[in-house]
Amino acid sequence: MFFASDNSGPVHPKIMQRIMEANTGHAMPYGKDEIMEEVREGIRKTFEAPHAAVYLVATGTAANSLALACYTQPWQTIFCAQYSHIEEDECNAPEFYAGGAKLTLIQTDNKMTPEGLAAAIARRPAGNVHMAQAGPVSITQVTEFGSVHSLQELRALTAVAKDAGLPVHLDGARFANAAVALDCTAAEMTWKSGVDVVSFGGTKNGCMGVEAVVFFDEAKAWEFELRRKRGAHLFSKHRYLSAQMAGYLQDDLWRDMAGSANAACARLAAGLRANGAEMIHEPQANMIFARFPRRVHQKLHASGAKYYVLDGDVTSGDGDEMLAARLVCDWSMTDALIDQFLSHF
Repeated sequence: MFFASDNSGPVHPKIMQRIMEANTGHAMPYGKDEIMEEVREGIRKTFEAPHAAVYLVATGTAANSLALACYTQPWQTIFCAQYSHIEEDECNAPEFYAGGAKLTLIQTDNKMTPEGLAAAIARRPAGNVHMAQAGPVSITQVTEFGSVHSLQELRALTAVAKDAGLPVHLDGARFANAAVALDCTAAEMTWKSGVDVVSFGGTKNGCMGVEAVVFFDEAKAWEFELRRKRGAHLFSKHRYLSAQMAGYLQDDLWRDMAGSANAACARLAAGLRANGAEMIHEPQANMIFARFPRRVHQKLHASGAKYYVLDGDVTSGDGDEMLAARLVCDWSMTDALIDQFLSHF
């Protein structure tokens, strides 16, 4: 009953098998391995983008930060939601890799809105030497609160960015969960919706540790290669990154695992509602934010089912007080574990 994070889940056996298969003999280092060519072609096919530039790194922070740096000058600002991953969880890495560029936060309780983005861009008029200049827009999909931008919402945001001449980055750490939730293709959620570069996440969705950076603008390819090396994120034994991503792409395993995680989340959400929990945000992918009584949290913790994010003191206070929790499902979560968790309500 481990709902702390999808980062906590196991590696899928099919991906582990590809790693083991790669662990034979010798291979060219630094991304020159033969498996990388399979990955490159697989991602281009998945995204319906035959000329996309494709690179691998080991962490989502590296993927987001290095990708954004390719579109950001040090005197610019990156527009993002108040609770975006690059603001909340990356220890200023985007600013660091972009040479000190700042983040401009669009105030929101969940998703970024076109109106909020347009207002923020308007406050950064070009040509004023005293203020940060407008830079790229970064969208977190799935959001930090488990919501999914619809294709219509994505296109509305990218339209605002394009009207201002700004590029768009999609932070897709949970890209697969969003694509499955929307029942859309990778292309529809990216370049067909106005996205210039995407971090295609694997680690949260059954990989050991790999993320793909996909540029739909080939002109940024060489700069990314230089930034990846300079930033110490070019693996010498790159074939082990390639093997993971190859397994992830094979037979659309990435979609299958995300579908399993989303279905588990839907089962858990239904059970929580049936037991009187309050949803803080509507769960749309594999992440739930809900409130339920302290006495229930106490029962869960006493039973050992305490591996989830809790906001508040579970040890003392009114047993009926509603405390907020975050619960995340990964591909390996079973119905039996969910039902066991719910049995404590």
